[in-house]
Amino acid sequence: MLDYASLEALAAVVREGSFERAAHKLHVTPSAISQRIKLLEERVGQVLVLRGQPCTGTEAGRRLCLHVEQVALLENDLRRKNPELVPDGQIVLPSLKLAVNADSLSTWFMDAMAAFMLDGTELLDISVDDQDHTAQRIRQGEVMAAVTATGSVIAGCNTWPLGRMRYVAVASADFIARHLPEGATPQALARAPMMCYGRKDSLQDQWLHSLGVDGRRNNARHFLPSNQGYTRACELGMGWGMHPDALIETQLTNGTLVELLPGNDLYIPMYWAHTRNAQASLQRLTDCVIHAAAAWLEPMDA
Repeated sequence: MLDYASLEALAAVVREGSFERAAHKLHVTPSAISQRIKLLEERVGQVLVLRGQPCTGTEAGRRLCLHVEQVALLENDLRRKNPELVPDGQIVLPSLKLAVNADSLSTWFMDAMAAFMLDGTELLDISVDDQDHTAQRIRQGEVMAAVTATGSVIAGCNTWPLGRMRYVAVASADFIARHLPEGATPQALARAPMMCYGRKDSLQDQWLHSLGVDGRRNNARHFLPSNQGYTRACELGMGWGMHPDALIETQLTNGTLVELLPGNDLYIPMYWAHTRNAQASLQRLTDCVIHAAAAWLEPMDA
């Protein structure tokens, strides 16, 4: 049987990024943390923490951290249903590690979070990543659940379809006059500066591909990992980019952003996936996610 004091030390080191901060969090000395990690690594027969700045967990270490979080969820459920079994002084609020893409977090997922927190004490620890890469965070044991564009089977996980997010290609009127004077032709789009949220952002390339344009040949790219900053940069004429229509309704109405090719939209399917062995503990969150997505996203079969 695993020693839970050692598991808590491991989880604290991976979460805090250092032995010193983990020790401060658990109110013990750094040497005590180090000893607990050493004993745990000897017990399981493999390295669990990669020492560095910051300290990170190995694959086995991350999975043990996930186990600790799942145990905390189960204990929290027990406390809610049988409060007399867990004295108030021993209550530790569980933290749910989730991976969500920035556009979902800026729109519908906030409603899911708010609904979930109305009737619970769980804490949320959200990592922002591209929707094409959040599934990998689950596979690697970094998070318990994720919003993902991956509809394929993820080993050990349950997956629910949520709906499709509609993206439109837009730019400022000034940008269009300077870079697309003859209209958004394939040749002009292949040369025009584009906005990308980050290095993983492939939405612009996907849209261009749907038009028969190989966007990968265009090196005129700005990278700006901020939804508000990304939209503002497009308004100021830095480049064209793909935006969730729900985020730029005001800009489209007042004319600060203009659709490049109306009717040529990009639809990205969204799914909710979580580890199967945490299904009971995550059911309430899953219900909130599905309900919020239904109010914002378009049906999959639209």
